[in-house]
Amino acid sequence: MEKVTASPMDTGLRQSKLWPDAWWKLMEQRVGIIPLPIYCLLLALIIGFVSSGKVPTDISVSIAILAVGGFTCAEFGKRLPIVRHIGAAAIFATFIPSYLAFNHLIPDLVLKNVVEFTKTSNFLYLFISSIIVGSILSMDRTILVQGFIKIFIPLAAGTVVASVVGTLVGTLLGLGTFHTFFYIVVPIMAGGVGEGAIPLSIGYSGILGQAQGDIFAQVLPSVMLGSLTAILLAGGLNFIGKKYPHLTGEGRLQEGDSSHSMTSEESIPANVDIAHIAGAGITAISLYMVGLMCFKLFGFPAPVAMLFVAVVFKLSRAVSPQLEQASFVVYKFFSTAVTYPLLFAIGASMTPWDKLVAAFNICNLITIIATVASLMTTGFFVGRRLKMYPIEAAIVNACHSGQGGTGDVAILTAANRMQLMPFAQISTRIGGAIVVTLSLLAMSQLK
Repeated sequence: MEKVTASPMDTGLRQSKLWPDAWWKLMEQRVGIIPLPIYCLLLALIIGFVSSGKVPTDISVSIAILAVGGFTCAEFGKRLPIVRHIGAAAIFATFIPSYLAFNHLIPDLVLKNVVEFTKTSNFLYLFISSIIVGSILSMDRTILVQGFIKIFIPLAAGTVVASVVGTLVGTLLGLGTFHTFFYIVVPIMAGGVGEGAIPLSIGYSGILGQAQGDIFAQVLPSVMLGSLTAILLAGGLNFIGKKYPHLTGEGRLQEGDSSHSMTSEESIPANVDIAHIAGAGITAISLYMVGLMCFKLFGFPAPVAMLFVAVVFKLSRAVSPQLEQASFVVYKFFSTAVTYPLLFAIGASMTPWDKLVAAFNICNLITIIATVASLMTTGFFVGRRLKMYPIEAAIVNACHSGQGGTGDVAILTAANRMQLMPFAQISTRIGGAIVVTLSLLAMSQLK
């Protein structure tokens, strides 16, 4: 049999194909959003600048440092068993830089770059406006209206009962009524980190005249532990539902409900162009500026006014469908690409490690568990009274104490009821926005 040998041209083609294919596969390996080769390049460059004794302070270098730091910390959290399902990425992205900065383990030149960029650029406010306005404008209006009407009573009742029970328990444990309500109970139901803890800390800082980082360090543990409690209790409800099937609709709120067809669309719309995305970004900034003007004229906290105007825009159809879809792209971009670098910046520059650790104590833990448990228990019994499936109503209420969108996914996954995602989004986003708004108004009156 004649042996067929490869020609030099065939060998060259195979080698040529091997080069881009192997490299492209390597480029698809990511640390967060950063391709692995680019991550290694950035890390080497940062080390090189530190070794040279001068780290540039321009915005490009600062973004690179925050991206490498934030996504490195988040990757540790994402790869840990069990805790990765309860928001470990966000916890690590905040706690690790806070610890490193407190113990002087971050090079001084790098820390100086992070601190100066964070405090001078105020990109935190760009993040807040894009996340809050983008998430509200991108929600399906029909689901928003119908779902909010359907779940409003058990959600509102649960919020009130949880506020009373949580505040009472914290007060009896010696935490103080004001501290318990505003620093433990409210953060639990504020909608997570990006849409809850950060806006709250900004609002509290403006009202009380205290450092935003100090306040953030106090409210963040409540968000994390509240979400963890909700995940564990939701898993327990799933177990109860298997033993007592008459208490659950297996993802339906009530008989005849079409929740199974109301899944949340998380893919990027194909018909959104760059001009609409840019327009959505400017719209978010404009609404934030409206908030600033309301604060200047009437003394209302800027996040409160911004939230209110965004909801009015959404319900009144003041924004075109194309701009609403583009708002979702803006929301997804900031939640995907900016959250962890922002948390790294906050952790390193504005979150004192000693105050962060001090918030983890047995009295806080008992208060948090009491708050979440009463929120879900109220949803269970009120939902049952309103002819809803009580387990589903309780799980939707649980999402009100979750860690934003990540918390919703974790809670519904633990409960094996991902069909409830639209209602969970209402509970988290709109419920959280209302809690943030009312709590900031209340604090401004009690100051």
